[in-house]
Amino acid sequence: MASALFFTCLTCSMFLLTIPCYVANQKVTLSLYYDSLSTSCATFIVKNLAKIFDDDLITILNLRLVPWGDAYANKSNNSTTFCQHRPDGCKLNSLEACAIDVMHDVNKHFALIYCIEFLAIEGRHKDWETCFSSLGLPKKPTLDCYNSSNATKLEKNYGNETMHLNPPLKFVPWLVLNDQPIGNDYENFAGYVCKAYKGNIVPMACQSVHLKQKTE
Repeated sequence: MASALFFTCLTCSMFLLTIPCYVANQKVTLSLYYDSLSTSCATFIVKNLAKIFDDDLITILNLRLVPWGDAYANKSNNSTTFCQHRPDGCKLNSLEACAIDVMHDVNKHFALIYCIEFLAIEGRHKDWETCFSSLGLPKKPTLDCYNSSNATKLEKNYGNETMHLNPPLKFVPWLVLNDQPIGNDYENFAGYVCKAYKGNIVPMACQSVHLKQKTE
């Protein structure tokens, strides 16, 4: 277990490295609608989505993480949220929403979310606080957000966005690329990203995708 945790910390830390800058208006917007304690979502984040930081695909992406999933608000009391994996699911959704809000750098908030989702896969999601120390990230700003009304506001906004998707969300993880859902083929999202990218500088990730498509 110690070696697995070391690998997790090492992998997470890689997200904190500086990445090249591509022209913002040429980037592709990729939105992930997910539930923090969903096994399928955690597996996708750890085994699939994390690769964008290894193969430079992140350089052409505006990555948006929307932690809400199949949750829903009480119709008679909008401040009460029901989650599929309640109550821990609601708590981690809010914590991850706050991390996204206070850590504007996608490398940092994704590293934290990756770590939490890794622990979720191992059934150790209650150890989420260790992710801050292992990554060297400050815990107080995220917890201050979580313990304030801002957490409720963030989740309400994410919930409203998720529930008004067109076409509507059918399952999680649900990937939307430039306002178009990828659907069941979400694990092959890299090919869709490269196809949608119109910039002149082609990252290595897209060069390998194009090469693979030509040889198939």
